[in-house]
Amino acid sequence: MNLREAVVSALSNLAAHKLRSLLTMLGMIFGVGAVIAMLSIGAGAERQAMELIDRMGLRNVLVRDVDMSEDELNEIRRNSLGVSLRDANVISDGIPGVELAVPRVKIESYKIMSVDGRTAASVLGVSWRQRELSDLGVAEGRFIDPLDEDRHAQVAVVGVGVRRDLFGVGPALGGQLKINDVWFEVIGVLEDLGGGGQFQGVDIGTTATEIYIPVTTAVRKFDRAPLRAPLDEIVIQLEPDRSTQASAVAIRRLLDRIHGGENDFELVVPEALLDQSRATQRLFNVVMGCIAGISLLVGGIGITNIMLATVLERTREIGIRRAVGARRKEIRDQFMIEAFAISLMGGLAGVAMGVVIARLVAASAGWETVVTASSILLSTSVSMAAGLVSGIYPATRASQLDPIEALRYE
Repeated sequence: MNLREAVVSALSNLAAHKLRSLLTMLGMIFGVGAVIAMLSIGAGAERQAMELIDRMGLRNVLVRDVDMSEDELNEIRRNSLGVSLRDANVISDGIPGVELAVPRVKIESYKIMSVDGRTAASVLGVSWRQRELSDLGVAEGRFIDPLDEDRHAQVAVVGVGVRRDLFGVGPALGGQLKINDVWFEVIGVLEDLGGGGQFQGVDIGTTATEIYIPVTTAVRKFDRAPLRAPLDEIVIQLEPDRSTQASAVAIRRLLDRIHGGENDFELVVPEALLDQSRATQRLFNVVMGCIAGISLLVGGIGITNIMLATVLERTREIGIRRAVGARRKEIRDQFMIEAFAISLMGGLAGVAMGVVIARLVAASAGWETVVTASSILLSTSVSMAAGLVSGIYPATRASQLDPIEALRYE
């Protein structure tokens, strides 16, 4: 019997017992489906994390104000002003390798409106160098420039969502919008950089719902609680050859002296967050891989059991084939092909199941999922290997049956 005949015979035997074949495949289907679904969720989470990290900047270190109670701030403000422009200047002058130290302040807005509409958005006072730091694209008009900052100009650059809410399909450039009680002229519209989110406890907004105004205007034109720090954040960009984590240690030591030892700021290092995220992702993949591996192991045991039952069921057939000249190798190959076919079909069905689960998770939970070719190749390869290993013992047992005893078997 050649290979083609063996394959046809194996598929015919499986087709003759459809329900049994399907039940045998279930372990492989669930195992492969679980592998693909879990890896796709993990890959989606990793992609989203990378997008958020890109927004934060791998070469950046963030100095952030810490929310505290009024009683705590009463004590702290005796020694420390909090995160301020002085910190940005000292860091620029005192830490080697600093390219930019860009301040940001968030305005507590209770009303954002134009003549034609209203919206809810994050209002941020930023330096004109914010565009260099965040690689912000401007779809219309221009970004804030040094002159705007020097003059405390009442100008604003808005996201595409804000533009739509306030101006509809009409022109936005030169339009007027009101933030609380202060009017601003729109000088630019940002390109949409995609959705924001939260990464390792750090909130990252989306430019679509953000409004940027000069930081000097934000400080001068808007009231701020007396005990709050002048700034909410300073983003420090380092030269490419500088270690962000080593620089963060130096920045903390410097700020500890400036702030009189008060712990009223926190440092966020995106590179460290990414390393932590990857370590967590690796652990997640290992755990999910073990769970899926157990499913594949159970599926392999199921194939072994069914193939042993098939050997007993077809003992007389084996005896007849041996009697007419079939070699042991041909009998062994026949059962190995059947075991492989079960695992292959189960693997392919599992791939379809995993893709469907990934899509359902993305649709229902709102998580990004990415089905990769490597996850499909890995899961199907493991399922086929499990099928081959599971078929070795039954196939060997079938090939070693004595032809005379097999012909007598009832």
